[in-house]
Amino acid sequence: METARVLVAADKFKGSLTAVQVAERVTAGLRRVVPGARVEALPVADGGDGTVAAAVAAGFEHREARVTGPLGDPVTAAYALRGTTAVVEMAEASGLQRLPAGEFAPLTATTYGSGELLAAALDAGARTIVFGVGGSATTDGGAGMLAALGARFLDADGKPVGPGGGGLADLAEADLSGLDPRLADVDLILASDVDNPLTGPKGAPEVYGRQKGATDEDIALLDAALAHYASVLGPDRARLPGAGAAGGIGYGALVALGARFRPGIEVMLDVLGFAPALARADLVITGEGSLDEQTLHGKAPAGVAAAARAAGVEVVAVCGRLALSAEALTGAGIRRAYALADLEPDPAVSMAQAGPLLERAAEAIARDFLR
Repeated sequence: METARVLVAADKFKGSLTAVQVAERVTAGLRRVVPGARVEALPVADGGDGTVAAAVAAGFEHREARVTGPLGDPVTAAYALRGTTAVVEMAEASGLQRLPAGEFAPLTATTYGSGELLAAALDAGARTIVFGVGGSATTDGGAGMLAALGARFLDADGKPVGPGGGGLADLAEADLSGLDPRLADVDLILASDVDNPLTGPKGAPEVYGRQKGATDEDIALLDAALAHYASVLGPDRARLPGAGAAGGIGYGALVALGARFRPGIEVMLDVLGFAPALARADLVITGEGSLDEQTLHGKAPAGVAAAARAAGVEVVAVCGRLALSAEALTGAGIRRAYALADLEPDPAVSMAQAGPLLERAAEAIARDFLR
């Protein structure tokens, strides 16, 4: 019998393994049981942190630019380039990963560096930019990003407003006439797994503010400031899906940069060449650190499973923690999930030993599906 062809298309296990490392460990486990297993690795991401790494693993060139971090300090941020297509990850410039441990700046953190990173992609010749947004430290509606690209946000005295969402409360005038003219000729795709509006009970400050260090008082202030900002720039776009992504950077991209919103995993599967890889596979292994309710709402494993099911290819999943019922897995197109928590119940040990445990989980997949 011909050896089954396996496609490993999993996201990172946050805090433990990158998507590339997940693929390496799964491949090692499969081959321990079936030495001749034909395994193809295609690390995936849904637009959040890890998106540039997935593009580089798929053959994009790794590029770097020195940009402004969320607190105003310089940071070195990566993006990916292949031909005239760039993959830019806002978290590289403006993400929580750029904050010192335990330090937050919910009112003043800026997306200025994300705008600088987009400009670097333009300088490199990009004409299509996949802009992955997620994991942000910011709630400034993308004002910092737009300022880096040439926009001006002024208070009643004609002076620039302060950085971050807090400064937008003083906004009197938004002048977009100085925006980089190259943006008019670029296809900017807003890639996100978040379809929240900008403000309100499901808006960026209320839903995501607390993970960025915002108090209830800060959230009320940010929500009012973003609503004011939108009243100046264009309130009709504030309710569009994705406007609330990454602290409202989605709104800035939609209203001022002509971006179009697409679910992050769909965009990334296109960019990474998932369809031809899927056509070569008999079994797909997907996964992420936690398979839970959020997974079903546009996360990478759900996107992979949906595409595989449409092509009639069986899917199993690996994860650190499984919080979905068998029915929910089946509904998502996943035949079975293998959780590291079943091999090691202590979460701290499971995270520390994720690599070896994942190899053991892959051995079980090989015994169950490849023999």
